[in-house]
Amino acid sequence: MSRWDLPTEVEVCGQRFAIRSDFRAVLDALAVFSDPELTEQQQAAACLQILFPKWERLPDANAAFAAAMQFVNGGEPVPERSPVRPRLMDWQQDAALIAPAVDKILGYSCRRCEYLHWWEFLGAFQSIGRGLFAEVVNIRAKRARGKKLDQQEQEFAREHDDLIWLRAPVSAEEEAEKQRLLALLDGNGGELPCQTVPSSSTQD
Repeated sequence: MSRWDLPTEVEVCGQRFAIRSDFRAVLDALAVFSDPELTEQQQAAACLQILFPKWERLPDANAAFAAAMQFVNGGEPVPERSPVRPRLMDWQQDAALIAPAVDKILGYSCRRCEYLHWWEFLGAFQSIGRGLFAEVVNIRAKRARGKKLDQQEQEFAREHDDLIWLRAPVSAEEEAEKQRLLALLDGNGGELPCQTVPSSSTQD
């Protein structure tokens, strides 16, 4: 793949296959890797089904996944072994921060446009300079490395804790239990339901 082109196909085992190149499709594919209910194999399979319109015709799943990840990586091969780095962002949670920052680079709304190639979106994302998103990521990085925040950063962190704190993926069971507890609270005037604990008695 030439970095000057905006490919809409990738090569798998010597064959060309169309790949969904709009940035929203790629973000959907990346989101499956945060699904705690899927195994790694299921995540990879879901990724292929999202990115390849004719995924069922792929001759080799491993080769297709490697080609897809190279596409996602902007055309650069993905190293087999990469160092483990702290999680500093989440495409879904940080969407409201990322989109305006990308829009500033592009000069138009990425969410309103009908089509935006992933590589163009990725280039704009990598060009994000100073701003709210950059400040949030900087504080996350300092915390992850155990570095002390300066006074201004501490104040910012207190005021925007909901933005800075990265939520862990929630399984369907955990979400169902959360909704069950909320329903119980709503049905009891905001008070937790109480259970009567039988008193113990001693026998002579």
